[in-house]
Amino acid sequence: MRELPAGHPLQVGRTSASPLVTTYQGVRGDSTPVWFMRQAGRSLPEYRDLRVGTEMLDACLNPEMASEITLQPVRRHGVDAAIFFSDIVVPMKLAGVDVSIVPGRGPVLGNPVRTAQDVRDLPTLDEAALAPISEAVALTVAALGDTPLIGFAGAPFTLAAYLVEGGPSKDHLAARTLMHSDPDAWAELMQWTATITGAFLRAQILAGASAAQLFDSWAGALSLADYTSKVAPASALALSRVHGLTYGGDEAGGGAGAAGTRAVGTESAAPGAHGDTATTNPTRTVPIVHFGVGTGELLKAMHDVGADVVGVDYRIPLDEASRRLGGTVTLQGNIDPALLAAPWPVLEAHVLDVLARGKSAPAHVLNLGHGVPPETDPAVLTRLVEFVHAQN
Repeated sequence: MRELPAGHPLQVGRTSASPLVTTYQGVRGDSTPVWFMRQAGRSLPEYRDLRVGTEMLDACLNPEMASEITLQPVRRHGVDAAIFFSDIVVPMKLAGVDVSIVPGRGPVLGNPVRTAQDVRDLPTLDEAALAPISEAVALTVAALGDTPLIGFAGAPFTLAAYLVEGGPSKDHLAARTLMHSDPDAWAELMQWTATITGAFLRAQILAGASAAQLFDSWAGALSLADYTSKVAPASALALSRVHGLTYGGDEAGGGAGAAGTRAVGTESAAPGAHGDTATTNPTRTVPIVHFGVGTGELLKAMHDVGADVVGVDYRIPLDEASRRLGGTVTLQGNIDPALLAAPWPVLEAHVLDVLARGKSAPAHVLNLGHGVPPETDPAVLTRLVEFVHAQN
C-alpha cells in the first residue's frame, strides 16, 4: 500500500466527493455523471486550431498543449470528468521505440516486433522520461478545481498488437500467431508492455489524476481462453502499479462520506456497500476502470484483472453486461457513437434506454460505447450532457 501525495485532489477532498468518483465507488447520486471517450480533441474546433502545425505525439508530449486540450471539453460541455489527452503509444515513444502516428492511419512502427530477439531488443523505459506527463497532469489538475481527471493508458495486449503488426490491423493475425507460436517471446513482450503502460498510468495518478482507465482497444479479437491465459496476467500486472494507492483516513481534508466506500483490507465489503458509520474517513483506493472494444464475451475476465468499474461498448446492452458481471459491478457506457448524428428525438430515446438499462448495475457512469467521431457537432454533446444531468 502507498498513500497518495498530501496535496493530491483525492487526498485533500477536492474530487473525492465528486459525482464521478463516488459513482465509481458504487454510490448512485441524484444524477448520472457523464463524460465521453475521445472528448478531448477531434470534434472541437478549438482543438483543431491549437493542433495546426503540431504532430500528434508532439502535442501529447508538450505539457502546456496536452493540458489545454484536456481542459477544452470540460469548459465547453460541462462534463463530470476530464480524460487526460494522450495516446496509448506515448509510453512506447518515451521508452525509445520508433513509433509515429500517421494521419488517417494511426500508430506505425519503424521496426515491427516479430521474433524473440526483437522482443529482447526492446528498450527499457527510464521512468524519468515520464516527466512531461506528470507536468501536464499537474497543470491540468490545478485548472480543474473539483472536477476529477481520469488517467489514461492502453492495455498491454493493444500495445503488443501494434508492436507486432507494425500498425493498425483488422484481425491482429500476426500478434495472435506470435502468441501461440512462441509463447515465451509472447510472455516477455507482454511483460514489457505491462511494465511501460503501468508506469505511464501510475505517473498520472501520482501527479493528480483521480481515477485510472485502461483501454484494451483490440482485446475483442481474442477468444476468452486466449485472453484469460495469454493476456489477463499482463493487464493485472499493469494495473498493479496503481493498486494500493490509498487516500482518506483521519488525515484527509474532507472527501466522500462512508457510504459507497470500501475500507482497504476488508474483504467482505463489496463495492457499493455502506461503510462503517463509525468511520468518518475510511481509507479508500483510487478507482480503476477497464474498457475494451468488442469485449462482451470477456467482461468478467476484464473485471477480474483488478478493475472496480467495467466499461461496456455499444454492442451489448448494459443490463446484459450487468447480468454477465453478476449484478455487482459498476458500469460505464454505452451510447452508440453513430447516434450522435441522428435526429435529437432518436438520440434522446437511445440515451433514456441506456440510462434505464444502467439501473441494473449498482451504479452507472454514462459514456459512449467508443470514442467521439471527429465529425460530431459539439453542440450535440453539450446538449446531451445537460439532458443527462436533468434526469433522475
